[in-house]
Amino acid sequence: MGRVTAPNQVSPVPPAELPGTLGALRATGHQYRTVKQEIRDNLLTRMRAGEDRFPGIVGYQDTVLPEVERALLAGHDMVLLGERGQGKTRLIRALGALLDEWTPVIPGSVLNEHPMHPLTPASRALVDSAGDDLPIGWLHRSMRYGEKLATPDTSVGDLIGDVDPVRLAQGRTLGDPETIHFGLVPRTNRGVFAVNELPDLAERIQVALLNVLEERDIQVRGYQLRLPLDLLLVASANPEDYTNRGRIITPLKDRFGAEIRTHYPLDLELELALIRQEADLVAAVPEHVLEVLARFARAVRESPSVDPRSGVSARFAIAAAETVAASALRRSGLLAGAPADRAEAPVARVGDAVSVTSTLRGKVEFESGEEGRETEVLGHLLRTATAETFRARLAGLDLSGFTALVAEGEVVETGELVSSAELLRQVGTVPGLAKVLDRLGLGDAPSPEEAAAGIEFVLEGLHLTRRLGKDVTESGRTVYGGRG
Repeated sequence: MGRVTAPNQVSPVPPAELPGTLGALRATGHQYRTVKQEIRDNLLTRMRAGEDRFPGIVGYQDTVLPEVERALLAGHDMVLLGERGQGKTRLIRALGALLDEWTPVIPGSVLNEHPMHPLTPASRALVDSAGDDLPIGWLHRSMRYGEKLATPDTSVGDLIGDVDPVRLAQGRTLGDPETIHFGLVPRTNRGVFAVNELPDLAERIQVALLNVLEERDIQVRGYQLRLPLDLLLVASANPEDYTNRGRIITPLKDRFGAEIRTHYPLDLELELALIRQEADLVAAVPEHVLEVLARFARAVRESPSVDPRSGVSARFAIAAAETVAASALRRSGLLAGAPADRAEAPVARVGDAVSVTSTLRGKVEFESGEEGRETEVLGHLLRTATAETFRARLAGLDLSGFTALVAEGEVVETGELVSSAELLRQVGTVPGLAKVLDRLGLGDAPSPEEAAAGIEFVLEGLHLTRRLGKDVTESGRTVYGGRG
C-alpha cells in the first residue's frame, strides 16, 4: 500500500551486448514466450531465490500477495477490489517488474511485435523478406506498462483504436489495417495494461474489452481484424461500485480470472510501517507521535460517524505525519530569531497533531448526520488515540513527579510556539523523566527538543486520563495545572 508515482516513460539505452539481428537472437537460444509465461517464469525464479517479489508493498504479505501470485501463476487477468487508498495502483504497477528487463521487438512496430512472432501483415512480410538479417530493437520493461484512469468520457478509440483519416487521405483504402490508429490497449501489446476505477467506464465502452479478455483480439469499426494481443489486463474497482451499483457489466466480470480483495493495514505495526515508508517528513517525528497518528487513522476508519463504504485512505495517516512534521518545522522557523533561546531544532510534539483535525477533514466522508461536527468528531478520535498510546507506552510507570509539578498551584505552559528551552525551564528536574524518555524510545541522551516532546506527551496523557487539568489561553498556549 501507499502512494504511487507515474511509471517511467523514458526507455533506458539497451546494453551493447544484446543481439542486433534476428539471426543473432536465434543463435542465443532465445525462445518466444507470452507475457503471462514470462511473468510466471520470473515470479517462480524470485520465489526460488527467496527474493522480495513486490518491493515496497506493505501489509499484504500474508493476505493479498499470495492471491496475486496464484493468479499470475495461473495466467489470469485480475481485478483488485478495495476502498480508496489501499495501494491498488501501487500493487498493479509493481507487476511490471516481473517482466524481463529487455525484450526484443521489431523496430518501429506500434504493437511491440516480437521478431519471432509478428502479428500484422506488414511485419510478417518484413520478417519473411529480411530473414535472419532483420534488425531488431530492444524494449525495456518500464515501457511495457500501460494505464488508463477510467472516466465517463473515455472512448473506444482511446482504448482500442479508430480509423486514421490522415492515412485514408494518403490513398489507403478502408479495408487496409494500416489505416487504423491503435489505442492504448493494443499499444501495450506484450506488456501489462491497467484500467483504474473500472466501474466509472461507460458500459458501452466496457463491451469493447470483452474480446480483449477472452478472444485476445480487437475489433475496430467493423474491420475484419484478428490481431491476437498478448498482454496481462488488470483492473481496480471500489467494491461498492462493483457489487452494489452493478456498474461493471456481467460478461466483463465473468472474463476476469481472479477477483482479489485488498484491505487497509490489519494491525498497528503495519500502519506504522506504512507511514515510515511513505511519509516525506520535513522534521523529526518521534515514534510515540507516529503511533498516535497511526491509532488516529485506525480510529477514524472504525468510527460509526464515518461512511465505511468510502473508507479512509492510507494517505490520511501519511498526510497527518507530514503535517505534524511541518508544524514542528514552522515552530523552528518562527523561534529562530528569539533572543532568549538557542536555535530550535524541528522535532514534532503531540500538540502539533491538533492541526490535522481541520486540515485533513476533507479526506474523510462522514455520515450525513454528522454534518457540521466533522472537526469535533476528529478531535475526539485524536484524543482517544493519544490516550491509548499513553497507556500503551507508559503503563506502570510512576508519573507522580509530573503531577507534583503543579501540586502547589503552579502551571506548565506549552503550545505550538513555546520553545523547548522554555518548556524545560518551567519543568526543571522531574523524577522519573529518564524512564519516560526510555519508554518513548528517545534514548539515554535526548536532545532538549526530544525531551520537550516527551514531557508534553506525558502532560497531555495525564490530562486525558483525568489526572491533570488543562486550559487553552486566548494566545493559543496550552496550560497544564490542577486536577482534571
